[in-house]
Amino acid sequence: MSRPLSTQLGRTLTATVGLSALLLTTLSTASATTAAPADAAAAAAVGAPARDSVDDEHCGRIRFGQTTNTATALAAAPAGQSASFPKHFDLPLNFQPEGIAIAGSKAYFGSRVDGRIWVADLRTGTGRVLSPGPGTASLGMKVDAKGRLFVAGAGNGNGRVIDTRTGDVLASYTFTTATPTFVNDVILSKDAAWFTDSRQPVLYKVPLGRDGELPAASAVQTVPLTGDYVHDPLVNNANGIALTPDRRALIIVQSGTGTLFKVDPRTGVTSKIDLGGAVMTNGDGLLRSNDTMYVVQNRLNKIAVLDLNESGTSGALIREITSTDFDIPTTAAFFDDRIYLPNARFGTTPTPETEYWVTAVHR
Repeated sequence: MSRPLSTQLGRTLTATVGLSALLLTTLSTASATTAAPADAAAAAAVGAPARDSVDDEHCGRIRFGQTTNTATALAAAPAGQSASFPKHFDLPLNFQPEGIAIAGSKAYFGSRVDGRIWVADLRTGTGRVLSPGPGTASLGMKVDAKGRLFVAGAGNGNGRVIDTRTGDVLASYTFTTATPTFVNDVILSKDAAWFTDSRQPVLYKVPLGRDGELPAASAVQTVPLTGDYVHDPLVNNANGIALTPDRRALIIVQSGTGTLFKVDPRTGVTSKIDLGGAVMTNGDGLLRSNDTMYVVQNRLNKIAVLDLNESGTSGALIREITSTDFDIPTTAAFFDDRIYLPNARFGTTPTPETEYWVTAVHR
């Protein structure tokens, strides 16, 4: 996702991962040449195609005990349903997108300029403002089975929850008043929303009630990151976040080093994931389906496709997805057999007339 403003100075500003150039995408898949993982089970699966599944970024579950996935009805789409949908559609001029979330055939995007939330119909690409925003950036986002959109609040050190039916803000949480801070992305588990901070060596946990009730602000927890993770104040640190294939732990990508870490949600202890030498340079949004992890490498204009073992301790790079329509995509979401990404266009100096768009590629 986006770099903090302090990091963006000296380079042209752009938006994250998007879709909006009036052309159809040209998709190319390149074979990966990195070594296989040490884990034998993961190595045996290398080359296996990604399996379709419920979008695990839609209210995914960390399984501390027996759980069920209540997001199936929201995320599942009949096979081939997207065939007639546009593969490229525009966002508002100068929108500067960052995050994306999809529920049904609706896609939600956040603006780095003023925090507006734009909702678009994937069938047509047309959209409208759902929520006017707080005047500060909206970054990573996820939608749950109750139609609530969880949004990371960047340099404000906060997050908020929006009703996707009305656009109303249901709750707002201040995670930190420390500086610098850059709340960058979010993932949903069975009992919590987890937010990364690219400028602080912590995760923020917003615990959810038994039936998903939003908590009081006083219930928010800060979980320090320890173990293999080394925080570097000079680079973009924890960025994208996802669940392990067994849903018992978290995975984060450290953008500045291109390293994936497994995180124990109880303790914050991290361990480096063995990718057989593969480095996720410019790693941004993470998106998982079963044991397949998609890592958006924003400035490289590609998606790395990894095959992970069940526990998320090792994996291998099996292929890469590129598109001529990419212009620094940042985050991603599934619909049917597609991955949708907003283009941040960080290499383009934004003006009131700068175009931004969303690109769809095949998984």
